[in-house]
Amino acid sequence: RVRSAVLNSGRDFPHKKIAVNLAPADLRKSGPSYDLPIAVSILLTTGRLNFAPGGREIFIGELALNGQVRSVSGALPIAIAARRLGMQTLYVPQANANEAKLVKELEIIPVKSLHELIRHLEGKKKIIPLEHSEIIFDDTETGNDMAHVRGQEQAKRALEIAAAGAHNVLMSGPPGSGKTLLARTMPSILPKLTLDEALEITKIYSVAGMLNEGAALIKLRPFRAPHHTASGAALVGGGTWPRPGEISLAHRGVLFLDEFAEFPRAMLENLRQPLEDGIVTISRAAGSLQFPARFILVAAMNPCPCGYKTDPEKQCVCAPAQIVYYQKKISGPILDRIDLHLEVPRMKFEKLTDEAAGESSKIIRERIERARAAQSGRFQGRGIITNSEMSSKQVQEWCALNYESQALLHSAVDQLHLSARAYYRILKIARTIADLAGEINIQTPHIAEALQYRPKVEN
Repeated sequence: RVRSAVLNSGRDFPHKKIAVNLAPADLRKSGPSYDLPIAVSILLTTGRLNFAPGGREIFIGELALNGQVRSVSGALPIAIAARRLGMQTLYVPQANANEAKLVKELEIIPVKSLHELIRHLEGKKKIIPLEHSEIIFDDTETGNDMAHVRGQEQAKRALEIAAAGAHNVLMSGPPGSGKTLLARTMPSILPKLTLDEALEITKIYSVAGMLNEGAALIKLRPFRAPHHTASGAALVGGGTWPRPGEISLAHRGVLFLDEFAEFPRAMLENLRQPLEDGIVTISRAAGSLQFPARFILVAAMNPCPCGYKTDPEKQCVCAPAQIVYYQKKISGPILDRIDLHLEVPRMKFEKLTDEAAGESSKIIRERIERARAAQSGRFQGRGIITNSEMSSKQVQEWCALNYESQALLHSAVDQLHLSARAYYRILKIARTIADLAGEINIQTPHIAEALQYRPKVEN
């Protein structure tokens, strides 16, 4: 590609063997983003380019045979790294220019072709650098509005708590009870992205090669809903040279797993580390990579294979052994990492035809944003932003209980045989409930409500 691109750009290509050294040698390099810098290096070394580099320029881009410069994956992370290393100018494919210009204090030169770049470097026809414009987040409403969901007040309350503290949710109920609709309303009640969060998400999509051509910053929280037939690599990431999976693409957003019990058990077990630490580690013979995966898990499942175990009107046809086998598909450690467990009953006809609309997503989101603001102030400078991210030490610091609340929680731990992880998760949920109520300290009603969201049977 490099030889053809150079020749088609009007320059001679040296008729001798050329060795290109990509250092450091122990770090694997792959992808076409090295085409442009290799071409520029060859032209400079062989005296075919009249340009004196200052040592603070970076070139990235794939070369077509005709010399056109094509887009590459990961332009935004490269631009951020370039600024961190003290580089001054970044030459990028024009298709990647919008994402690269998000990085300020770095001159971005959009390049269409190798011929155009050569003329620019030699001072014959300069390319105008991109201007860094101010980033504006609009107030566009996203997702289904919560007001369109009839009834299901307990489920709505649970989703509000989940959105406020970034807690994980598991909904169980018969077919047609509204689990999927409820899940798809989550983006509409989540707080608007901050600039730092938007940059985190955009970097992931840039590395995955999923930014639309000409796109810049991702301004909406992700909502990813992989099917239960998806492969393990598609869900958690992987490949010969690892790429982000669905759990990383859902970073700072929602990962919706419908038909939760239909996912292969081994695949669900891969969620343990991301649910606990907010990262996923993918190991290969050549090394390992870590991708961020701090998402809100919203899972939905039927209570049994036929789906009607908890339906008051339709009889379940499953044998007890089938129900046990079905529910055992989800292991205890995975259930332990889910904060809010709730049953979603089928709505009666009277509720479905009720003209009275519930609270809108905007009203609910305003409460959630106030709760998030309280968390932001609490955790300032501590490297976390939501209650769900608290360590056990931070839980002890920020979730102190009075005597009555402590007695209630200890009684529940003994009677329900709760694990240490479940104990800390209850405290985190109670802290979020208190934040939604505008309370500085956790009160007994907050603990009582948090306990309602534990599963009836602990595995």
